[in-house]
Order: sequence, then C-alpha cells, then structure tokens
Amino acid sequence: MEPKKIIKKEKYIEAVGRRKTSTARVRISKTTKPSFIVNGKESKDYFKTEEQRRLIQDPMIKGKPGSKFAVEVKVSGGGIHSQAEAVRHGLARAMVESEAELRGKLKTFGYLKRDPRAKERRKFGLKKARKAPQWSKR
Repeated sequence: MEPKKIIKKEKYIEAVGRRKTSTARVRISKTTKPSFIVNGKESKDYFKTEEQRRLIQDPMIKGKPGSKFAVEVKVSGGGIHSQAEAVRHGLARAMVESEAELRGKLKTFGYLKRDPRAKERRKFGLKKARKAPQWSKR
C-alpha cells in the first residue's frame, strides 16, 4: 500500500463584506506576486470602470500593508457598484485579521463599517416607500 500524499493547503484568511444586498466572500493569502480574482475573472475584467477598480483596491493602497496579498473574491447580489463596496468591506476586514496594526488606518477611512443604507420597502396604500397617491378633494 502506497503512503498517502499530504496536500499542503494554502493558508488563507477569509472575511465577509456586505453592502445593500451584495455579499462578498474575500480570501487573502500572503504571496510574493499579488493577484486579484473576482468570481473567477481578473478584477479589471469584472469591474469595468476605473472608479470601481479604485474602490476595491483602496484598503490595499491607503492601508499600506507590510506584505503583499493574493486576493480571491466570490461576490453575489445587488448591482455592480454595491458589489465593489462589499468587496472593499470584506478586503478591509480580512486585512485587519491578517495584520492587526492596520485596524486604526482602515477604521479612519471608514472601510471597516458596514454601510447600513438600503432600499426602503414599499408600504401598503402608497405608490413607493413614501410617495402617496395624489390627493383630491372630491
């Protein structure tokens, strides 16, 4: 009987980021060659605009971590912009778990706070969440 092969699993840190109805599961691992994969695609292929790409890179640029990370993200729900903000939230959380001294910096930028704003539900008898039908005297 041949000996079992031990598969060395890459050590990673996982965190969840949320915004509106978007959820991002972010996995980071320390590496020499940084990469950013979102839903199996390169980040520049998934997030088309420069603003969205800057948004997801912000914790790494402004936090200035001591090491480089390979980032892998699974994101779902919501629109593309709220997905980018969910990725930013998850990435910041994972980086703090990896390097605790980054917490102060990332907290001042507001990347560790989950943005609670979401669409308000429509109420019965109204046209939208707060818009009432036009009032008529008779």
